Amino acid sequence: MNPAARLAVYGAGLVVAFGGAYGLAGAVVPDSVVAQWNQESGQMNEHAGHGGATGETGTAVPSLKGVALSAEGLTLSPVAAPRGVGEAGVLSFRIEDAAGAPVAAYTTTHEKDLHLIVVRSDGRDFRHVHPTLDRETGTWSVPWSWAEAGSYRVYADFAPAVGNAVTLSRTVDVAGTVEPADPAPTRTAQVDGFTVTLDGDLVAGASSPVELRVTRDGAPVTTLQPYLGAFGHLVALRQGDLAFLHVHPEGDAPKPGETGGPSISFQVQAPTAGRYLLYLDFQVDGAVRTASFVVDAAGAGSAPIATPPAADHSGH
Repeated sequence: MNPAARLAVYGAGLVVAFGGAYGLAGAVVPDSVVAQWNQESGQMNEHAGHGGATGETGTAVPSLKGVALSAEGLTLSPVAAPRGVGEAGVLSFRIEDAAGAPVAAYTTTHEKDLHLIVVRSDGRDFRHVHPTLDRETGTWSVPWSWAEAGSYRVYADFAPAVGNAVTLSRTVDVAGTVEPADPAPTRTAQVDGFTVTLDGDLVAGASSPVELRVTRDGAPVTTLQPYLGAFGHLVALRQGDLAFLHVHPEGDAPKPGETGGPSISFQVQAPTAGRYLLYLDFQVDGAVRTASFVVDAAGAGSAPIATPPAADHSGH
């Protein structure tokens, strides 16, 4: 399958021109198409994991997460969700083993057994939540409604009790007319009176330091509360296929009752040159906010891609 077809499978990537009406939420790509895409994706990831594939920089491309509905002998079931915008309901799914049986035992990572991440294919409407598991049926569920129509990627990020950590994803379409967003580079986000700025450049094929600084009314915020075992949780996605990047916070885990800020540091691995979406979850006064950014990664040995002056950019 050519690259354009792969993008179509998952909502035509991030910079897609939406039009008309989408199908019902819960509709998935035909199994035959997904199987072909997964086979090719798995081949690429297998080579990448063994250093057999190289990016534009000539360095080995790391295995990518979140680009398939099956991995490590596990499968993300079809996702049930409300059918239209504004309709209240439940989003639910199962993680199934190779025999089709539900997985009910998990290893806690970042204080949760499973992290659910949902984002529209153009990068809007990012949500990071933690559903509840019914251990008798193996079904994960969370109250849900859609704010906007469009094609969404649903990610389940988890570690089974036995086996490796894995990120699985499916596409869900929500009916309605869509006003597409074309995300431009931005390193400043405004959310609920907080200003969050991003400093640091992504370089393809390398681990790059990134620092995010939180202020309010021009003053540094030093009351960041621990969230998922750190003072901030960063999710990074690659434009085009929405693959997960490897991101980890720097520094020691916060102690009970400890606060931090105004800066939070991470190491981000960008597998290729191109555009990336970054989402920072941080907590103040018991409320979690999300700040979003768009950053271009340069190839190794290249100067960072020029970024226009930052503009206000809401985290939601």
